[in-house]
Amino acid sequence: MRIENSFIPVRGVGEKTERKLWANGITHWDEFDGSVVGPTTGDRIEAFIDEARDRLEAGNLGYFARTMPASSRWRLYENAREEAAFLDIETTGLDASCHDVTTVSLHRGGETTTFVRGRDLTARRLEAELEDAPLLVTFNGQRFDVPFLETCYDLEVTTPHVDLLYPCRTVGLDGGLKAIEREVGIDRDMPDISGRDAVRLWHEYERGDESALEALIEYNRADTANLEALMETVADRLHTEVFESVVTGSE
Repeated sequence: MRIENSFIPVRGVGEKTERKLWANGITHWDEFDGSVVGPTTGDRIEAFIDEARDRLEAGNLGYFARTMPASSRWRLYENAREEAAFLDIETTGLDASCHDVTTVSLHRGGETTTFVRGRDLTARRLEAELEDAPLLVTFNGQRFDVPFLETCYDLEVTTPHVDLLYPCRTVGLDGGLKAIEREVGIDRDMPDISGRDAVRLWHEYERGDESALEALIEYNRADTANLEALMETVADRLHTEVFESVVTGSE
């Protein structure tokens, strides 16, 4: 599902009205003719479409992230699929005021890059990477990864953000990332490592064990790369449940 299929950013248009539009064959901005809604709502939709076209052409997904309900931001993914950045971090604990970020992995365009504390993990590098991405995808990043980075590196992350934790719950996928991966059939090439193991590996590296850092990086990279497969799975399910079911009349 693409942004151009969406009408809920319009003031006064909720999911019920949007579904009514779709059910009547108005499934794209190009198809809107004002015949299904009242004149006031129709004027608002037309004004939205005029502005939205310009925003989308300029690559300004932040506009849609601000105007769409948070539960619907997964709709941004199809438009940003090729350039979306998947992010996961490892830390020495859960409190950004007294714990450190150890590694940050970003997966984008089929490539995964990992930054390591004390080597190449800097505020400037993170800021550049995030500003260059049209969309950020995490799992529980809204409550953990992003605030942790903002606190530790004095950043303000403004990249439009899809936190997969919530779309997963919408389609009935509960639990942690690894449990959800297993449920949807996403495989890992390495043994399962817990967050506690990740802290232990970092401390072993600080004591001189380079192999511990290699294991930590591999774990962090697997978490990050697998977010893409999960995003694809969840977006497909939501597309079917939210959009196709209405368009085909199979609700």
